[in-house]
Amino acid sequence: MSILILLLIAVLTAVDQFIKMTVITNLKPIGSVTCIPGLLEFRYLENNGAAFGFFAGLSWLLIILTIGLMAALLVFLFRYKHHTWMSHTSCVLIIAGGIGNLIDRFIFGYVVDYIHVLFFPYVFNFADCCVVVGAILFAVWYLFFKDKKEAADKKVNEPTETTADGVGK
Repeated sequence: MSILILLLIAVLTAVDQFIKMTVITNLKPIGSVTCIPGLLEFRYLENNGAAFGFFAGLSWLLIILTIGLMAALLVFLFRYKHHTWMSHTSCVLIIAGGIGNLIDRFIFGYVVDYIHVLFFPYVFNFADCCVVVGAILFAVWYLFFKDKKEAADKKVNEPTETTADGVGK
């Protein structure tokens, strides 16, 4: 399972980096392309902040925070014993998205953004989508499924009582 998880993180990170290299090569020279008029365009943007442009110009802080969060999630991913598909998936998505944007910060000093849904004022990228979907899944898992899974696992792992003749009750 650990190999599969690491492979999924690597694949999602590679997809993010491939898309960004394609965007740099093909979209950066022209700026933007309308995909669905009035709804979706691809627009090249160099974001030197975090989500929604917060912490603009503080790449070093964002790098440190991202590394810390990725490390904490990796520890959680491999040490926590009561995972469900939802907790695994959420961690994989958040880690892959975080690594994808971290690579950009190391290489360029900014994150390459390119997806612009016109009713939403911000431009984002595939890695951002991974982080947001992963965070939503994690919140749903934590709020609604974590305790149930832990209780079920505890019940399964409880020793059964035996009678004097060695037969379980």
